[in-house]
Amino acid sequence: MIAGIIAGITWAIETVVLGIALGMTPFISTEQAIFLAPFVSTFLHDACSAIWSCIYNAVRGNLKNVWKAFMTKSGKWVVIAAVIGGPVGMTGYVLAVNYMGASIGAVASAIFPAIGSVLAHIFLKEKMKWHQWVFLLITLLGVYGLSYSPDLAIENFGLGILGALMCAFGWGIEAVVLAKCLKDPEVTDEYALQIRQTTSALTYGAVILPVIGGWKFTAGLFTASSVKLLIVIAVAALFATVSYLFYYKAIAKIGASKAMALNVTYTAWAILFTVVILRDLSVLSPMTIICALVVLICGIFAAADYKDIISKNK
Repeated sequence: MIAGIIAGITWAIETVVLGIALGMTPFISTEQAIFLAPFVSTFLHDACSAIWSCIYNAVRGNLKNVWKAFMTKSGKWVVIAAVIGGPVGMTGYVLAVNYMGASIGAVASAIFPAIGSVLAHIFLKEKMKWHQWVFLLITLLGVYGLSYSPDLAIENFGLGILGALMCAFGWGIEAVVLAKCLKDPEVTDEYALQIRQTTSALTYGAVILPVIGGWKFTAGLFTASSVKLLIVIAVAALFATVSYLFYYKAIAKIGASKAMALNVTYTAWAILFTVVILRDLSVLSPMTIICALVVLICGIFAAADYKDIISKNK
């Protein structure tokens, strides 16, 4: 559970830092840049994360083991999960945000624990008590409260819903597949992360960017004037790498359902780091404070099985 909470905290920091990058000049200079920014930043983000993971595994002398893990059946399934959760899930998120607004996009991304928990119950036989399902539902309602805006600008409801479903199912399926793969002793959380981020970055670079015509814009970022932007993305990727490591550890230890409930608390932690890092006090409304507390408390209760804890302590 501690690993799951740390995953949520570090992902919240990543979210705030990446938001800073998306607001920098290269990504807001033209309409084309604004359109390409989510895709290009995700590619650079996952590529940097793959490099951070590679450094981490190299220092620990695990690169040979990563290759061995990749060659296993479970390793191949990690690749499939990476494509489903990375390009498919993230592209769906971008579509939801673009066509239904940031509020609905954020809610869509937060629905994935519910879908993932149902899939984990069906395919992995993971059990959650009735009260844990209730706390999970309340957590998601809290996330909705954090992101709700009365001025929703829905440009294309059909494409927006399609994107929301892609996002929720993509991230939910990814967590369930990874939970199954991490039961293989040859595929640890560190190895799985290396495979996941490398696969996601390669898929974005080889498929997504060529389709949207984003390579020219991406190449143009590697200039002296964009050094600050690249550094900020690299910092965001570092926190993302730490978050993924703890998230995968939580999945391996307590299961996909409970790990996802803890991970989604990042929406509440993001409020805190928005104030600390950006000095933005405007987010501290009574509504956001109440919803943030709801998300944090109910997210932890959704993951905790106190009967099991008590019996183990006895």
